[in-house]
Amino acid sequence: MAEENINKKTKKSNTGSKDNRQKAQGMFNTKIGGKPGEKPKMNIYWIYAIIALAIFLLQFFYTGPSPKETDWRTFRNNMLLQNDVEKVTIVNGKIAEIYIKPDKLSSGRYDELTKDGKTLDKTGPQYYISVVSPESFEKKVEDAQIEKGIPEDERIYVGSEERKDYFSDALGWLLPIVVLVVIWLFIFRRMSGGAAGGAGGIFNVGKSRAQLFDKESTVKIDFSNVAGLEEAKTEVREIVDFLKKPDKYTNLGGKIPKGALLIGPPGTGKTLLAKAVAGEAHVPFFSLSGSDFVEMFVGVGASRVRDLFKQAKEKAPCIIFIDEIDAIGRARGRNPNMGSNDERENTLNQLLTEMDGFGSNIGVIILAATNRADVLDRALLRAGRFDRQIHVELPDLKERQEIFKVHLKPIKYDRDSIKLSFFAKQTPGFSGADIANVCNESALIAARKNKKIVEKQDFLDAIDRIIGGLEKKNKIITQQEKKTIAYHEAGHATVSWLLKYANPLVKVTIVPRGKALGAAWYLPEERQITTYEQILDEMCALLGGRASEFINFGKISTGALNDLEKVTKQANAVISYYGMSRKLGNISFYDSSGQSEYSFHKPFSEKTAEVIDSEISKLIDEQYKRAIDILTNNKDKLTKLAERLLEREVLFTDDLVEIFGERQFGKTRMEEIEELNDKNNIDKKPVDKDTEDKS
Repeated sequence: MAEENINKKTKKSNTGSKDNRQKAQGMFNTKIGGKPGEKPKMNIYWIYAIIALAIFLLQFFYTGPSPKETDWRTFRNNMLLQNDVEKVTIVNGKIAEIYIKPDKLSSGRYDELTKDGKTLDKTGPQYYISVVSPESFEKKVEDAQIEKGIPEDERIYVGSEERKDYFSDALGWLLPIVVLVVIWLFIFRRMSGGAAGGAGGIFNVGKSRAQLFDKESTVKIDFSNVAGLEEAKTEVREIVDFLKKPDKYTNLGGKIPKGALLIGPPGTGKTLLAKAVAGEAHVPFFSLSGSDFVEMFVGVGASRVRDLFKQAKEKAPCIIFIDEIDAIGRARGRNPNMGSNDERENTLNQLLTEMDGFGSNIGVIILAATNRADVLDRALLRAGRFDRQIHVELPDLKERQEIFKVHLKPIKYDRDSIKLSFFAKQTPGFSGADIANVCNESALIAARKNKKIVEKQDFLDAIDRIIGGLEKKNKIITQQEKKTIAYHEAGHATVSWLLKYANPLVKVTIVPRGKALGAAWYLPEERQITTYEQILDEMCALLGGRASEFINFGKISTGALNDLEKVTKQANAVISYYGMSRKLGNISFYDSSGQSEYSFHKPFSEKTAEVIDSEISKLIDEQYKRAIDILTNNKDKLTKLAERLLEREVLFTDDLVEIFGERQFGKTRMEEIEELNDKNNIDKKPVDKDTEDKS
């Protein structure tokens, strides 16, 4: 029993040491760039370089034991006349090599040549002398021996020898060629974007630049990091599930979709959703941008598309993600450079062929993202290529609340006074990227003020910072200019407060931000449809600033430029797009396809254009007169609001309630949504314990 226990302990110890060695080997491989459990890979060019360096070092730095240099007097008195010299040879007319007889090396006179009692070199030469003239040196040796009286048959006669260094000669003409080749390689590597040499074109310029994420890649983003976008996640999750469990679908006769196109405004999470797919799929995931296909050389884009799909077929089942596909997917024939050979169109043609040509791409799914779906080629969007078009829109109230929940996890904020629903209400029209920016900016503002936690005001300041820019309190403004700005902003606030469908005011300020000298913050209703009356109220509120200037000062300024731009665009949309003009009737000249980007023709006649211009001017004039009437009837309240704004510089909703009273228009759409959310207990959901612990 004792032996068994000892044997078991020994086996266990050996096993443990083996595991440790395997772990250490895996760590070593990981550090040098290999995968755990695999031997490190070495480029063959490094082996060539090491061999060449070894030959160079052996030739120039190791030539065997080197002879010691001596002078003529030492050579004559201590070697030549003592009969210790075996022979003397002049090499190439410059060096006289001196060979000492082997039996004389142990006489004690040559201890300088020994080390640890061992002779370094017995074959010689042991010494050398630099020679200026071979004939003169030869004569001095002979005269010294004659003077000593050494018999002629025992005398040493100087020999001569010519030696050639073939390696140095070859290196002399080979080195310049090598330098030129290295420079040439360096230049073409830079031209090809740093690719190495190979068979895919000049230095792999035709090779795909896709970044590969496989099972060993560490992608830390998954679907839990993507808040909202439930419909998009459902469709994308189905694609991932198809790759993992194809039998579940093929048993019912289903086929794998060829591709899915993510469409939506910037910052809504299209690329983030693709990263989550890479983290969830556990299949090879090729990621690249549409601009990665573009190169200065002709045919490179098509070559890279071919190489990308060749790699994908070898790794199938897999996913290819092309970000900003509109860089190569624009509609063909719309290029202003008509008649020229368009490299982009050649790349698109190759992509269309690879996606649904004669070749089969079984198990290869393409994900693409764009915010310009209207300019994409129709052949790219047809069934069989991008089978699914997933719209990723700006988040609504509920989705913004979920996005805040994700981005507020690392933020330390006051949970007692601030709720997620408050943040969601204050950021209508914000994308996911904007919300992430608000959370980060609020933390920076709080840190700048040396606070321990982020407070409600820090979030409000962050929202103002993102919308309007930094405050410029030191901007030089005269008192009259400040008064004009105050009455202008008070005009906006008054008209918007007194109109039913205008957006309710949150804050109005005359502190300059960015390029704006003053600003009014509203809480817009997130409508799905907008009526004619609602548009008119919004236009009237926008014109309230200029109307206030005219009423109070009898003159107008350039401060209404941004207001007039918005009003003109709204009026043009009402007349030309929404068919709300009585004269034109139910006609729309809006082109949702976007395929006429470079068209030179209007979709209407010159007579119709005159009618459109007339209707736009008429509509804007009517709302301007309406704003003047509202402000004239409430001039005393307008003046009171402007004077208070001059005094405080920033006013809030409570100040307007004090001056004008509560708005008497019933429940707003936002209030109806809040009641619906309360019924669904959106605001009453408990905060995650993980979130509390991390904070």
